[in-house]
Amino acid sequence: MHLQRIVRLALSALILLVLLIDTSGLYKYPFIKQLENWTYDARLNFTRPDNIDDRIVIVDIDETSLAEVGRWPWGRDKLARIVDNLFEFYEVEVLGFDIVFAEKDESSGLEKFEQLARTTLENDTLYLQALDEIRPSLRHDEIFANSLIGKNVILGYYFKTRLQEGESGVTGLLPPALTKMDLQWIERLPINEAAGYGGNLEILQASAKSGGYFDNPFVDADGVFRRVPLIQSYQGYLFASLALATAQAHFDDAGIELAVETGGARGDKDYYALETINLKQHIIPVDANGAVFVPYRGRQGSFPYISAHEVLNRQADQLILKDKIVLVGTTAPGLLDLRSTPVQNIYPGVEVHANIISGILDDRIKHKPAWTVGYEFVLLIVIAIAMALLLPLLSPLMAAAGTFGLTAVVLAGTFIAWNSNLILPLASPLLLILLLFILHMSYGFFIESRGKRQLAHLFGQYIPPELVDEMSVSPDEYSLEGENREMTVLFSDVRGFTSISEGMDPKQLTQMMNALLTPMTRVIHKNRGTIDKYMGDAIMSFWGAPLADSEHARHALYAAMEMMQELKIMQQDFRQRGWPEVNIGIGLNTGDMNVGNMGSEFRMAYTVLGDAVNLGSRLEGLTKNYGVNIIVSETTKNAIPEFVFRELDLVRVKGKTEPVAIFEPVGHKNDLEKSVTSELTAYKQALLNFRAQAWDKAEVDFFNLNRTNPDRYLYQVYMDRIAFYRKDPPGEQWDGVFTHTSK
Repeated sequence: MHLQRIVRLALSALILLVLLIDTSGLYKYPFIKQLENWTYDARLNFTRPDNIDDRIVIVDIDETSLAEVGRWPWGRDKLARIVDNLFEFYEVEVLGFDIVFAEKDESSGLEKFEQLARTTLENDTLYLQALDEIRPSLRHDEIFANSLIGKNVILGYYFKTRLQEGESGVTGLLPPALTKMDLQWIERLPINEAAGYGGNLEILQASAKSGGYFDNPFVDADGVFRRVPLIQSYQGYLFASLALATAQAHFDDAGIELAVETGGARGDKDYYALETINLKQHIIPVDANGAVFVPYRGRQGSFPYISAHEVLNRQADQLILKDKIVLVGTTAPGLLDLRSTPVQNIYPGVEVHANIISGILDDRIKHKPAWTVGYEFVLLIVIAIAMALLLPLLSPLMAAAGTFGLTAVVLAGTFIAWNSNLILPLASPLLLILLLFILHMSYGFFIESRGKRQLAHLFGQYIPPELVDEMSVSPDEYSLEGENREMTVLFSDVRGFTSISEGMDPKQLTQMMNALLTPMTRVIHKNRGTIDKYMGDAIMSFWGAPLADSEHARHALYAAMEMMQELKIMQQDFRQRGWPEVNIGIGLNTGDMNVGNMGSEFRMAYTVLGDAVNLGSRLEGLTKNYGVNIIVSETTKNAIPEFVFRELDLVRVKGKTEPVAIFEPVGHKNDLEKSVTSELTAYKQALLNFRAQAWDKAEVDFFNLNRTNPDRYLYQVYMDRIAFYRKDPPGEQWDGVFTHTSK
């Protein structure tokens, strides 16, 4: 594997490892937690219903009520009237107070009256008689307590997570607990353990049906209310939150069951995990701490609000309250019950409870089960492997498209799970995708593109950009150092160029050569060829370097044949410009060649040398002797077995002593017409007769071939040779070789 690929994989693995450390819990990065919170908030806001749930009504101690009734706290006689009105006049089903009544109500002045009765007016019979008559109406706590008796009322209270030094930590009375916790639960379940509590007056809590806490020890680091515990423990007992207790009262005090998984997948006897809280037919998914993700319906106002003074004075619409779950709370800023939530920065705490109750009723509570850790772990590994292996192979545009597609798949899967009330981790997968994309794009631009620019500087003038791109994958494998390879060389030359150039002015000649060489070069590049040099009207090119090409002979032949087709198209343009017709000859040879950067300290060129190169040049020069456009050597022919070739001759070229068989490409085996096949068969027989010195038979064969194909100059060549050998026989030892004395 190439070094640059190893470096990319190593950096990708390092990024993956950093994120897996967070996923495994070995070390939690705060910024990833914050990112996860943001993605949670985004999903919540994108999918929230944004409608009003009229099953739950909020009686609001708002600014208007404070202005109408007076500042808080109100006398509990007024609260008793509100309770009585709600149940007797408005016929509500359940009433929950998001308020704690921890202190006695002394607003009636009864204590002052009692003090006068014990001192200054102790002998005033009329005063004492009057006090006895009005005393029951001044005992506001008793009045409030009496209004609670026999009604579905849930009072709020709070737990204390920590105690100040010297603080007793206990005030008021707790409501009945849900259950006593088993010792094993206490030791193994991470349910929040309260250090103390602030309860209601004993007379009030004892008169109410039940109670529920409204504090939240699980506020996130950014101060946002996303989770709220449905249960907390105190001294080995479990207690319900205000939302859970109110929902329980709605279901006629249905029993609450805690579903605790034990043993785990491996059968570990010490494994305990709280999975759900079951209330009647509703299964409420909770996390290990017994908390739920608040299923916010929307911004403030997702439930009907009624001002408390309207209930006090019976001015509210009865239809809005009849048979409803009612929560009494406040939106007045001065009463400090406003929270920061994912849907709104300033949000009434009482509406948080309403959202939880609504989610319980609709089974809309989202859940993040324990197995999502394993899912996240596997997902990160799959993403890292896919991107690390694929991105280096893709262009920047395709890499961006692939990254976008992968992101879309992750998002789609996450939202599908979300709609099934599953919360899948999103921040770390998206962060990994982003970091790997930046890594590979940056590495490709700053590191590999530098190597590509170096390759382009070295080879760009010889080979097409596509091959430079291929070479850039492993740039260290290529150099300008000399080496010996089996390759194929191509020479092309314009026939009669001297006479053509003499008939044109220099400007026209230059334009014509550019018009000729540019398309020819494009064809060579298209077929993976390397331009060696332009020599006036000639092109020298080769295949097999700098990029290795196991099919160099085939690509070279395809290029040669396509060059001839391109020339036919160019002839029309040349005629329109008034330029003379141009014909070219092409020679191909395959063999071992020396390739590398060669020259002097003043000028270097990436070129090929060797006998095989010289033979290719000689073959190009022979094309005009046989009236053909392309001549290939026997080694080139043998490398392309699917092609049919016509053997032109067995020759001894200038500068070589060994004879060489030369061939003309005819076409692909599957594309030959029957007439061409018949002609080749007749030609092969004529050539055999010629080399056997059967001059009469050979002459008849070539005469017939020439008559049938008068445009093929080759047959006339052999007829002329037969006439020559009749006058000057080659002798019995003749091997059929014809010696050319010119290049």
